[in-house]
Amino acid sequence: MSNNFSKFRRKILLQVLGIAIGAPLLWLLIQSLLIDGIFRSTFANWFVQICQNLFNMTLNDSVILYFHTFRENRSQWLSAGLVALLLLIFYLTMMRMTGYFNEVIAGIDQLVEESSDVITLSPELDSITAKLNQIKRNLEKREKDALEAEQRKNELVVYLAHDIKTPLTSIIGYLSLVDEEASMPVEQRAKYIGITLEKAYRLEQLINEFFEITRFNLQSIVLSKERINLTFMLRQMADEFDPMLVPLGKQIVVEAQDGITLWGDADKLARVFNNILKNAIAYSENIIKINAEQQGGNVLISFINDGNPIPAQQLDRIFEKFFRLDPSNSTITGDCQGNR
Repeated sequence: MSNNFSKFRRKILLQVLGIAIGAPLLWLLIQSLLIDGIFRSTFANWFVQICQNLFNMTLNDSVILYFHTFRENRSQWLSAGLVALLLLIFYLTMMRMTGYFNEVIAGIDQLVEESSDVITLSPELDSITAKLNQIKRNLEKREKDALEAEQRKNELVVYLAHDIKTPLTSIIGYLSLVDEEASMPVEQRAKYIGITLEKAYRLEQLINEFFEITRFNLQSIVLSKERINLTFMLRQMADEFDPMLVPLGKQIVVEAQDGITLWGDADKLARVFNNILKNAIAYSENIIKINAEQQGGNVLISFINDGNPIPAQQLDRIFEKFFRLDPSNSTITGDCQGNR
């Protein structure tokens, strides 16, 4: 830190030495060449002529006045001239120094104006230049991080709004079945009402999460991990999609060993599986298969449908956010087509 302004200090020191040495030498040069040389007789004649013409003095009186005013006080006049020269050089040096401050102010103005140009100052101010550019990079990074955080928050809001549709669709579907089937057995009616109530609680939870996301600028999603009975979860989800499947003549088949468990966030996994299933239902023709199998310490989960194939040139884009195929390729709208 102590060497940050070494160039600047050297520049100031050289300027001070230049004034201390150069000013007297310059004054001696002026004195010997001009005052005591070329201009000595010229100035004397000019002074005598002014005294004669303006003040009507005689030649002798004018010469005596010249000698008393300048020749006898020559050292005082030379000292005054040297001081004046020093002040002039000092003023010019200060003008140069204030130029450094103006450069720094201009660099700060670039920060305030959020200019994209790199801040450039004199070589003597390279440490200040480095610090200003570092501040500029930090501000740009903070702005970029803030924009990315805002974008992430907006994406989370969109995702959550998308997820809200799933329990809402289930609620509407089961209530419609209960309303339309007046002769429905009591046990089945109670089952549907129970599922509807569970979905309503889930909808309430999603809405609360929606408000949390809109209230805070989330940097990441906190996972609440627990041991999950995956087989039970997948079968339960398949049952919950019945109201959507029955009118379409489709079904979900779960092929999973009993008792498959994993460690994860049940709510977040359910949202992921719900999104995949909704896409699969939208683009499948008849059957959607869910396979789950234990492979050592891992669990492999596959969602398979028999929809129209995705063009090979677009397969690498299916995981892009909100990506859809060209509508001309399908008469059904959704997030993606032919999910697997």
